[in-house]
Amino acid sequence: QVQLVESGGGLVQAGGSLRLSCVASGRTVSNYAMGWFSQAPGKEREFVAAIRWSSSSAAYADSVKGRFTISRDSAKNTVYLQMNSLKPEDTAVYFCAANRAVITTRAGYYDYWGQGTQVTVSS
Repeated sequence: QVQLVESGGGLVQAGGSLRLSCVASGRTVSNYAMGWFSQAPGKEREFVAAIRWSSSSAAYADSVKGRFTISRDSAKNTVYLQMNSLKPEDTAVYFCAANRAVITTRAGYYDYWGQGTQVTVSS
């Protein structure tokens, strides 16, 4: 089992920044891919970004390219999502997720999920 705990959400004005953190514990995640997803009220969970622990390979949703950056600190078993130039439409609960193999945009491929952290961007 892998446990994921997110933190760093909050309320920020449009144009501001937040950094989300996701700490992984339990089974070693060195061969896992880690993803961030967002879910706004009444909407499906959407892919935001993903990265592999073992390399710097990353993928982003078109809507966040150039504004968000995913990174990981293997020594701390932590994945980050740096969010800059935030927009009101970024408002959502953000979830961290892990899957055993590949970077993918598909939520169904992820085996483990955190509880989520709320991000609210005011206009």
